Amino acid sequence: MSVWAWEALRGIGSLLMQPLFYYGIALALVVGWRRVKRERSHFYIRVYDMFQESKFFWRNGPAAGAVLSLAAVIAGMAVPRDTILLVALVTIVIGLTMQMRLLSPAYTIGISFFIISLFGHHSTLQRFFPELGRTNMAALVILLALLLLVEGWLILRNGAAKTSPQLATSKRGLVVGEHWAQRLWFVPVLLPVTGELPSPLSWWPLFPAGDDAYSFMLVPFLLGFSQRMQGLLPHVSVRLAGQRVLLLAAVVGVLAIISCWYAPFSWIAAALALLGREWLAFLQHRQDRSQPPYFAKREQGLVILGILPQSKAEKMGLQIGEVIVKANGIPVKTENEFYEAVQRNRAFCKLEVADEEGEVRFVQGALYEDEHHELGLLFVKERENRASKAV
Repeated sequence: MSVWAWEALRGIGSLLMQPLFYYGIALALVVGWRRVKRERSHFYIRVYDMFQESKFFWRNGPAAGAVLSLAAVIAGMAVPRDTILLVALVTIVIGLTMQMRLLSPAYTIGISFFIISLFGHHSTLQRFFPELGRTNMAALVILLALLLLVEGWLILRNGAAKTSPQLATSKRGLVVGEHWAQRLWFVPVLLPVTGELPSPLSWWPLFPAGDDAYSFMLVPFLLGFSQRMQGLLPHVSVRLAGQRVLLLAAVVGVLAIISCWYAPFSWIAAALALLGREWLAFLQHRQDRSQPPYFAKREQGLVILGILPQSKAEKMGLQIGEVIVKANGIPVKTENEFYEAVQRNRAFCKLEVADEEGEVRFVQGALYEDEHHELGLLFVKERENRASKAV
């Protein structure tokens, strides 16, 4: 028993020798750095530090990977080592685009599926991936469906948390606000892998599987998500996106299971995942842009575009998307009016705010001298300024 425990620990340690693991960490840092740079250009201050995406990198993904590992082992979804290597290479190439939404398994595994189907027996590809042609395509699309299910769950779980406020130009040429959700999740999955393992993993115990042998390998998958939101609040838009991905995963999963008995359905499942995920992204964008910009200048009130972490505004319980109707009893509809109203009472701040349903509530808090400069609220400035800053 102690031998197996030691081998299991060494197996988990083998994850540290996989380049894709470090590639994901580096990619999350680069995405965070680019976001901070963009926030500073829009607001002259960063909203979240550059490690924000790295925190989400570890959040919930390992737990989802543990459940997926159990399903993969029970189902016996053995795949060749070369197939895993190809998926990793496709993931790396797609990651270079810096488009996190393209790191959905619909693209990474979907593209790998068609490469294997069309060129798996080609002499050039066989030279580098000799076992690629032995891939069980039904097992591959089932894995795709399961990872797509995990993607939908992760989107619902934390896709809308701490989205980045941005400035954009509306169709009418006005400066409006928007939110940008970018996520990269690390999902380690224990998979039965066929074929000889490279020397660093040669210690792993092999088990018979017919004429082949398989071993268990902890495989790192990178799942990405990205979405811009102008017309809908982040939590509304992201929840809708997650629900649609779950529905797509369910349909792809049914087709993938059927492909175990009728092979052509694996093609249908992979094509539906690839085209369906792209259609969902287009549909979400079109639906969002069909709405009037939510974060825009209003006839009454001043909408909150962003709130700095650990700021006075956050401690007062203000929420992104709420509309400040009055400050210290004075109606406000521009940032300057809000600033002047707050200065009327240097020791106390009382705000009248309305939520997305129009329900009004009162928020108040004590201020210290000059603290009105540090409330931590971000607004969309008037058109002529084309910028915003923290109040």
